[in-house]
Amino acid sequence: MSACGIPAPQPQIRNRIIRILSPARSGISTPRSFTCVETHPIVAEAWVALQRSIVHFRGQPVGTIAALDHSTEELNYDQVFVRDFVPSALAFLMNGEPEIVKNFLLKTLRLQSWEKKVDNFTLGAGVMPASFKVLHDPVRNFETIIADFGECAIGRVAPVDSGFWWIILLRAYTKSTGDTSLAEMPECQRGIRLILTLCLSEGFDTFPTLLCADGCSMIDRRMGVYGYPIEIQALFFMALRCALLLLKQDEEGKDCADRIVKRLHALSFHMRSYFWLDIKQLNDIYRYKTEEYSHTAVNKFNVMPDSLPDWVFDFMPTRGGYFIGNVSPARMDFRWFCLGNCVAILSSLATPEQASAIMDLIESRWAELVGEMPLKICYPAMESHEWRIVTGCDPKNTSWSYHNGGSWPVLIWLLTAACIKSGRPQLKTCH
Repeated sequence: MSACGIPAPQPQIRNRIIRILSPARSGISTPRSFTCVETHPIVAEAWVALQRSIVHFRGQPVGTIAALDHSTEELNYDQVFVRDFVPSALAFLMNGEPEIVKNFLLKTLRLQSWEKKVDNFTLGAGVMPASFKVLHDPVRNFETIIADFGECAIGRVAPVDSGFWWIILLRAYTKSTGDTSLAEMPECQRGIRLILTLCLSEGFDTFPTLLCADGCSMIDRRMGVYGYPIEIQALFFMALRCALLLLKQDEEGKDCADRIVKRLHALSFHMRSYFWLDIKQLNDIYRYKTEEYSHTAVNKFNVMPDSLPDWVFDFMPTRGGYFIGNVSPARMDFRWFCLGNCVAILSSLATPEQASAIMDLIESRWAELVGEMPLKICYPAMESHEWRIVTGCDPKNTSWSYHNGGSWPVLIWLLTAACIKSGRPQLKTCH
């Protein structure tokens, strides 16, 4: 048992998680059987709920719905979301049930080829759907699928993260099963290249990070994460590393791989240099000079020291650090975002020293980041005037609710995996 009273991951589970999630080559070429620990009532109850959530299309399992709660009528919780299915898919893989994962990967790949239009504008060919829904016609006894690429979403924002999660899950499936035939299919190779074409295309950007609109990822409502959010950059980095291992060594694959290697080099330098915050960097920012004009400028983004929020000085421990939420011209978002920092560890975007520092921060600020009901999606919450301006008075994202500092137990899988990857399967103290 951990200090929090939660059953600690057993060694075979810990090893399985890392084998599946690590982007590096594992050498696994044959399937490995795995049986989840069903003796614990919570685990057994979770498996029952997961099985009940499975969605079938023409007799085959293709995913799990977003929510089983039918007490309230939600707009789209009866759909299969790409990002939401990932933890379910990993559970199925660890339990030796890869069929549903393979079906999901193929089904979403076919949806990628659909024409995607919002009003009179056509989206890029590589865009993956945010979600899809199976419709059953009882009269004709026929099933069809409808997909949402952002044209139906609240705010009409395309899901930037869906393509990254698809590549990451394809790599996890390949590592878990030892089946390389799926990834080597021409359709899958083309799907990977289409996603990467969207991300690696040259434009006006002076940074290797991806410029995004608000609401383009798990935080799918206006929360001031427009620009270069840490969640997207970490997923981008992990997807690039996975794609590098999935692409075939033919002419098209090699050309794409060369571009990936160059981008990974630039992206890792940028993120580790400019997104990283610890007590030393915080003091440096506090003493920044402004209006520097030259390639030798220290304050490269012309961030005003007066923009440092008061809370960050109390939040930052002497030992510890994290990747801040956003960095763009004259703007740093110092909020802590759980998903982005955990994925940074899993993908090795964080150096071993940075990964250890992130774990130190979580341990030092356990009460704020984990608390009684884990796990804070971001910290701190926006309140009062800031909440009104940044969220547009969004009643769903009031302080300490939903995306605005709300608790998301689903994120525990990412924290668990990050703890294992950083060699900290059990945090020493829970405050």
